[in-house]
Amino acid sequence: MSVGLRDSDVDAVVLLGHRPAPVIVETDDHRDLAAYRALRRRVFVQEQGLFHRSDADDVDSDPRTRVLVVRAPDGTVLGGVRIHPTTGGAEIGRDIGWWRGSRLVVAPGAARGTGSMLVRAACALAETAGALRFDATVQEQNEVLFTRLGWVRRGTNLVQGVPHALMDYPIARVQRLADATKAPLGGLLAAITATPYGGGGPGFVGDDAAPVPTAEGYSGLVAACDAILPSMVERDPEWAGWCAVLVNVNDLFAMGASPVGLLDAVGARDASFARRVLAGLTAAAEAWGVPVLGGHTQLGVPGSLSVTALGRTDSPVPGGGGQAGQRLRVTADLGGAWRPGYGGSQWDSSSTRTPAEMRALAGVVPALHPTAAKDVSMSGLVGTTGMLAEASGCGAVLDVADVPAPSAAAPGDWLTCFPGFAVVTAETSESVDALPDFVTTAVCGELVEGTGVGLRWPDGIVTEAVSSTVTGMGAA
Repeated sequence: MSVGLRDSDVDAVVLLGHRPAPVIVETDDHRDLAAYRALRRRVFVQEQGLFHRSDADDVDSDPRTRVLVVRAPDGTVLGGVRIHPTTGGAEIGRDIGWWRGSRLVVAPGAARGTGSMLVRAACALAETAGALRFDATVQEQNEVLFTRLGWVRRGTNLVQGVPHALMDYPIARVQRLADATKAPLGGLLAAITATPYGGGGPGFVGDDAAPVPTAEGYSGLVAACDAILPSMVERDPEWAGWCAVLVNVNDLFAMGASPVGLLDAVGARDASFARRVLAGLTAAAEAWGVPVLGGHTQLGVPGSLSVTALGRTDSPVPGGGGQAGQRLRVTADLGGAWRPGYGGSQWDSSSTRTPAEMRALAGVVPALHPTAAKDVSMSGLVGTTGMLAEASGCGAVLDVADVPAPSAAAPGDWLTCFPGFAVVTAETSESVDALPDFVTTAVCGELVEGTGVGLRWPDGIVTEAVSSTVTGMGAA
């Protein structure tokens, strides 16, 4: 971003004692915007001569552009910055999670640290907007300010003949999610996976479902088990019951298995609460056509719920069957909307589907003929891709602009949420049988040598989303 700062803005923010402090706000107030643009003209046009008559551009008229300003206690605008989605010249026509900061400016006489405050606020707002890449073009004399705030120089560019640094702000949203949900698994499960059939047997380490072995070999039976967050059970018992079936059925579908039965374990403070949990579970079991074979109910305890699912397939698809060089495909149901109360974290594509549509999802993985498959769950689409790559003994790169996504979801949310139904698969060819007409599928990356997951953008730049392995469980 072109930056109009004084040298003192490189310093840290100073304490202002008991004096009224300036505040940073996001604004669309025409008076704030007019003052911000007037300050830009004064600095970039009149003082620095970067632009001939005006520094205004198409970004100013883009309705997606968001502006932050610093207001003095009397309302005077002391500085501002804008952030906005960009496609880098690609004909995408939608927000793909690549945002840019620009036109950062601070008025003479503003308090020290005002520029730093604006940059920090812009980074936070970009992440809130769903950005997974945030960059800026910065005048070289201001590079030190951005470096101290965690930005990394990527290259050099000339703007109106003046050298600028191309800088990236590392957004660690995916890494934080992977660390919170999956990173401890390798150590926790080491004793189990070390047994002869731990984790489903050789070739199935890290899978959400597991082939059930016998002394003679594979039995044809697949088992899966998931627990629902206790806070979700307490807050939304019917939806918790529904989701307990959903996540287990998805685990079976990802292995190419057809469900044959469910077992449930319910904890509840009383019979009335247990009835609500079981109502959601029963409705989901009927919708997917899977019988509840039995289970256990405990009353007088905090709310809890776990479900075990059994399924059958002659050819279980492993999560770790891919190899470097194979294509990655994402297939998802983009219908539905954010579940009320779970905006940005749970996409509900199932509750509005017919039972026939929901059961048709069992045919998705068999129709794709993948070498590896994993359904997207707690670690999000990028984290799940990392798990598939880790189990396959390699890394992965996703082409962000090619990932199927609903228009109503910000990219950062979509790539880190629980999406209802979505599977990541690896393949050697694009030979795909008929899929249900309500799902969307696209090749959007590849498995590569190494570890971790990179996000590839339309300008060819690859940013790091997951630095290494996701679970620590290793290759299958």
